[in-house]
Amino acid sequence: MASKLLNPFAEMVVVCGGNWRYQGEAAFEDHILVSVLAGELKVVQANRTLLCGAGDTLLPPRREPATLIKSPKDGAAYQAVIMKLPTALVRAYYAENAPATARPASRDVLVFPKNPLLQSLFASLLPYLELQHPLPEKLLAVKITEVIEILRSLDQNSDGILADFSEPGKVNLVEFMEANYMFNISLAKFSYLTGRSLTTFKRDFKKAFQLSPQRWLTQKRLALAHYQLAEKRRKPIELYLEVGFENLAHFSYAFKKQFGYSPTAIVRAEGKQPATG
Repeated sequence: MASKLLNPFAEMVVVCGGNWRYQGEAAFEDHILVSVLAGELKVVQANRTLLCGAGDTLLPPRREPATLIKSPKDGAAYQAVIMKLPTALVRAYYAENAPATARPASRDVLVFPKNPLLQSLFASLLPYLELQHPLPEKLLAVKITEVIEILRSLDQNSDGILADFSEPGKVNLVEFMEANYMFNISLAKFSYLTGRSLTTFKRDFKKAFQLSPQRWLTQKRLALAHYQLAEKRRKPIELYLEVGFENLAHFSYAFKKQFGYSPTAIVRAEGKQPATG
């Protein structure tokens, strides 16, 4: 069961956890920093997949689609602390402190291994969950400065993520959707990330693909799932979240409707094939 612990007086920090496998989607408007305390976090991006365990800290790029799959591991339920870095405060920091070098914007999640500076940072955040009054604005600004200074001291590539304040512009719709169709985000979010209104997005999409966005997305996700099952010999429980479905039952229903047989039929068929060598 997934859970969240937060405090309306200190919205910058959230503790989340769960003792079963569950999913979250990422295309954040503000920077966040995630410290994995226990369990395992799989981060699926368009171009790579990361596995992060206890002690790892992640800095995802803003507005970059990703699937976050949280799982228990070694008998421990998933638990993580998430710190929100408001864009206005990050921007204010870089107005006073130029990036170390001119680095291009990064689309890759940055992972920091276990480090005393990061451990101390997150330990200092947990008492905020007990606040009975709003966190002072000046203290929040100081905390954001501390975070950025720590990240920059550990990896100067942090600037490629933190100092990117660009707004989504109109991009090639076909290229974007072919790279990001597996992410279970709303059509409104897809339209925003491609620099279009929802109406324009739907119009351009129909013109490019001759299908409605939802129908095309379902077909692409199921085709990817079929490939993973048949060629990579993965199990349905392992992949349904990664191909954009919220639960296994819906995935199995849609798969059978599309192909005429269940995803487990592929697994059983593969299991009956004689070994070769």
